[in-house]
Amino acid sequence: MPQHILVTGPSRSGKSEWAERLAEKLEQPVIYVATALENPDDAEWQQRIEQHRRRRPSHWQTLSVSYDLCATIEQAKPPHCLLIDSLGTWVANGLEQDNETWQGITTRLLKSTQQASVDLIFVAEETGWGVVPAYPLGRLFRDRLGHLIRQLGAIANTTYLVTGGHVLNLSLLGEPLTNIDYD
Repeated sequence: MPQHILVTGPSRSGKSEWAERLAEKLEQPVIYVATALENPDDAEWQQRIEQHRRRRPSHWQTLSVSYDLCATIEQAKPPHCLLIDSLGTWVANGLEQDNETWQGITTRLLKSTQQASVDLIFVAEETGWGVVPAYPLGRLFRDRLGHLIRQLGAIANTTYLVTGGHVLNLSLLGEPLTNIDYD
């Protein structure tokens, strides 16, 4: 039965590195699903993308999937493992969607995840630990990502929190919430 793993935590905590280590341990061909939109005019952003590329093993396949993550999951076949990095940039790429359309997209993503025939490792940024953003688009991003992480955490086999350079297996240490309120 395929594993669904969620790796979450703050920026620069080591989430991606932990997810990469988990993918290597599965001993399957890895497809790295990069959700970032490249921007040649933003040298610092391109440097971040390049840092991720250099760290990945050369035998891993890379797919750039900025929008249709659901189709990528639905089309994946064993014995592959998909490492999806990251949900934060994927959510940011879809911020122009109205709430009804976004709800349909996330519903499809959750269904695709539950029906996936391959192992999935999701990397997601925790953004809701600080101040509530003072502008509407920032609040929309934070809320959409927070809801998605919570929903994926509810269906993941294992959820890890990476913070302060340490990894915590929340599935062993925590107790899942049974009722999910999306308001």
